[in-house]
Amino acid sequence: MIRLLTTTFTLLLTVSLLAQYTDSIQNGTIHKVKVDSISIIGNEITEEDIILRELTFESGDEIDTHILNYNKERIYSLGIFNRVELYPLSFEGKNVIIILVEESWYIYPIPFIELKDKDWDKVSYGMDFSVRNFRGRNETVRARLALGYDPSLFLAYYVPYLIKQEAISFSIETMYKDVRNKSRIAASLYGKNFDQKFISSYLVLGKRLGIYHTASLNIGFNYIETPFYLEGISASGERIDRILSAGASYIYDTRDLIQYPKEGILAWISYQLKGFGFKDINYQILNIDFREYRKIIGDLTAKWRFTSRMTFGKLIPYYDYSYIGFVERIRGHFATEQEGNDYYISSLELFHPIFKDVHISFDNIPLLPKELFSYRIGLYAQLFLDTGATRFRGSALRSRDFLSGYGAGLTLLILPYNILRIEFALDEYRNHEIIFDLGISF
Repeated sequence: MIRLLTTTFTLLLTVSLLAQYTDSIQNGTIHKVKVDSISIIGNEITEEDIILRELTFESGDEIDTHILNYNKERIYSLGIFNRVELYPLSFEGKNVIIILVEESWYIYPIPFIELKDKDWDKVSYGMDFSVRNFRGRNETVRARLALGYDPSLFLAYYVPYLIKQEAISFSIETMYKDVRNKSRIAASLYGKNFDQKFISSYLVLGKRLGIYHTASLNIGFNYIETPFYLEGISASGERIDRILSAGASYIYDTRDLIQYPKEGILAWISYQLKGFGFKDINYQILNIDFREYRKIIGDLTAKWRFTSRMTFGKLIPYYDYSYIGFVERIRGHFATEQEGNDYYISSLELFHPIFKDVHISFDNIPLLPKELFSYRIGLYAQLFLDTGATRFRGSALRSRDFLSGYGAGLTLLILPYNILRIEFALDEYRNHEIIFDLGISF
């Protein structure tokens, strides 16, 4: 009881002191101040270290409004808070940075409906059960059962700091799914389309190298069963492929808000070895993704992206080809499918808020925790240009192979839960389409 009263008094005192700083922070008028200490309030479950590791400043550093806002978004990017605020307070001649957080609800046994490959004709539905911020260390335990298109069962566990002192992360996942073949070439060879059964397991160890850099190693096993055997549809001489894999990746990430960045760079590269010659399966996959986000004038922001997926080896099975028209799409050619050994995609976008950072909460929903009804809302208008192409091994990459499109749209943020987009797109010949999609464009 005494602890509750003390906590309540501290919160009330802090909120009253913070009110005088709100306008100045939002208007960008806080001059540089030296940080003497950092205090976190509202983290009933979350360990302080999980928050402090995201900060780009520490005691003794000088900060200003831009640094405060940037670090606010980095903490929010953890995905475990409904609200984050950072305020500088001067108390007895010392500058204290107050980090005020409102924790999200962490147990989600909820039904879902989603679009596979961003396609409204491929609806999947089921139950998603996850425990986030398990033990207050931002761990995630997840189980997911999907029915409808491409039914699947997914189990996963992730902990960002398995070994705290060394910043070692660990994750493991297992998936079973029945997948409709994506390759038109494979369907043509067989005479009609078909389903394949996939069972996969992966284990990943990562190392955080400072604030912005992460390197990881992974090992995995894939079981791919096809109802028949044809060379290329299977990578081995049988209808069932059993593939060992190992790989490495590196990420450089300075983005402010991962869910909807407005500043920073994401550079990601991964290299995967598959098969190791067992059953004559031996090929490699290289992924590259570079994205930059930059303020232009005021709240007008530009972002651009280049991404490529390249395969190497004597025989690449069709299920591991590089595809456009599924997860990766070109607006203006949203339903157009291309396949090849490699793909190359680039995008440019300008966006500006219609309104941003509106916090809405509903506290009077009976029988349900109020944390489920606390949202960060924003509405943005965007202009975009996309282009991309696939290439088969041994063929040249020609300008006429590229699909291109451009247009405009609106993006509605309902964080931390989802992002909704509606866009009007044109292709090179001014054919138009209206796109309804979930999630950020990039």
